[in-house]
Amino acid sequence: MTSTSAATVPLPTVEDSWARIDAWLSERAPASYALLRPPASPAEIADAERRLEVTFPPDLVASLRCHNGVVLSEGAPAFAFNGPFSGLTDIVDNSLFLRSVGDEVADEYDEEEDESELNAYWRHEWLLITQGVARDAQDGLFVTCRAGEDYGRIGHYFNEDAPSFTGWTSLRAALSSFAEALERRVPVGGRVPLAFDGELIWEEATPTVKAEPVSLLGLAARTPEPEPAGPAEPARGTPPAGWSGALVTSGVGKPWPQQVPQPDLVFAEGLSAEELLLRVGVVERETVHERTHAHAERAARSLWAASRPLVRAGLCGDWGFLTQSAGTKQLTRPEVLRRLARGTRIVTLTKQGPEVRLTVYADGLPYAQGAEDRTVSSPREDYVRLPDGTEAQALGVDPWPGSTAAYADFLTELRSRFGIDFSLDRALAEMLPSGLVLPVLEDLPEWSCRPGSYVRHFDLGALVERTPAPRLRTAMAAQLRRLIAETGLDSYAEISHAMTAMDRGETPALVADEPLDVRMRTLAAEAAAARPAGGPTWQRDGGAAPLPSTPDDFRAWQLRVDAADALRRFLLLPVPVAATSILHHRLSEDWRSELARDLDTATSTVESP
Repeated sequence: MTSTSAATVPLPTVEDSWARIDAWLSERAPASYALLRPPASPAEIADAERRLEVTFPPDLVASLRCHNGVVLSEGAPAFAFNGPFSGLTDIVDNSLFLRSVGDEVADEYDEEEDESELNAYWRHEWLLITQGVARDAQDGLFVTCRAGEDYGRIGHYFNEDAPSFTGWTSLRAALSSFAEALERRVPVGGRVPLAFDGELIWEEATPTVKAEPVSLLGLAARTPEPEPAGPAEPARGTPPAGWSGALVTSGVGKPWPQQVPQPDLVFAEGLSAEELLLRVGVVERETVHERTHAHAERAARSLWAASRPLVRAGLCGDWGFLTQSAGTKQLTRPEVLRRLARGTRIVTLTKQGPEVRLTVYADGLPYAQGAEDRTVSSPREDYVRLPDGTEAQALGVDPWPGSTAAYADFLTELRSRFGIDFSLDRALAEMLPSGLVLPVLEDLPEWSCRPGSYVRHFDLGALVERTPAPRLRTAMAAQLRRLIAETGLDSYAEISHAMTAMDRGETPALVADEPLDVRMRTLAAEAAAARPAGGPTWQRDGGAAPLPSTPDDFRAWQLRVDAADALRRFLLLPVPVAATSILHHRLSEDWRSELARDLDTATSTVESP
């Protein structure tokens, strides 16, 4: 929550704050103002106090004497995510309901012998005074009537989390914050109040986007690739000296078993290693040279790779093959398999934990609609039950020996079914051509390729229905240009060229492996490389080197990826569908008024001779 009242300036009274709120709403959002209820009478307030067996704090009484809540209907004036203020009926009903729930779980809190105000699911002295996002007793602000230093303080309740106090020490302070937010457009909980179509709405505040985020791909280009491991260096996964496998509860067990690498494999009939590397997405030729499996695995986990997968390619009779053992899996992705199977037949063998899968594609599609595919899923076997009935995990053993055996069986089946006589041991040890993959763009999910009715509480369906198609396209192209500018995406020549072509009324083609496609893939790779910086710090190894990027870098890259995705949808999908993505990703809190201006401009453009 944000309160801009200086500590040295006395807070306005509840009545003064409501007068300011009323004035702003009546002038800017009359539809919302009309939904404020008239004052509650002293008798109504006294009756509610008797039913709840508490004495309301003076600030709550004063607020109810200004407005007895709101009419809960579309456009009701809300206090950001806290929802509309409740009237007496809802305060009583919701508070009684939460008391009944709190009584059922009271023992869990009593055992802690902690008398602090917040050590309860719901106290009898708490009153839920706003409707929250759900407009019921699931969340909202509460005021405590419990005697003591917290009397009259404002807290936040959410039924899936522990209650907490807000930064508002009283309802008087909260209402002052509400009035200031309206008059000065001050954020509350990260949202700013706006008036649109006569209603009060709360929009996410325009974020600050880092103009030049750290490029981990650029850093990777200046980082030397790790050399192959020396003969004295233990292989990855080798246990420390003296370690033996054990049950986690017993301390005894058998030696660490030798783990056999079982990488993902793709075999393509009649394709060379070079062609396979190109099709899988290796675009930086400077990363291509010969590596063993161990070297490739080591390199793919280094800063030099910047989280990009590294694949190796070779020949096996009439079949070319690809293998991947590290990095985000590529050889299981339908987008990749379709590229690899253009004009030929491919067979994939992949393993993911308990599951081993053999897949056949031909001419870019699943062969016989997947009828030739095979899947084996094995149970996990590294958990055992001890004589005393407890369960323990065996360390240093293969968790899924069934899938390990199935992988070996499928390799044999390659020979009998497809004539592929492949030696995994030789392929792992050989120096094979290999390179870093710039992952191909993901398929657009089917569910996201349908027009949306509402976007950020905006009735997009009604706009589409009443707007001629040429005018809608022109306005959405203007919105897309705004999105591209506010995310910094216009700094790339490929994007600027596409937008210039759209200004001429053209629809640029998005062709695989051409500059615009490669730019979009590069942006996605930058975001993927920076993603660890956007996660919680507890997920990182305490002894790990500092990340070369920050959460602000990751956010900037992700916003660019989202804007590029909106451009992609505008080029490939009907405008009403693309509009959903464009408006969803707009950053400016004024996007609604900007859209209105763009629609007016589009009308003039379409109607002019």
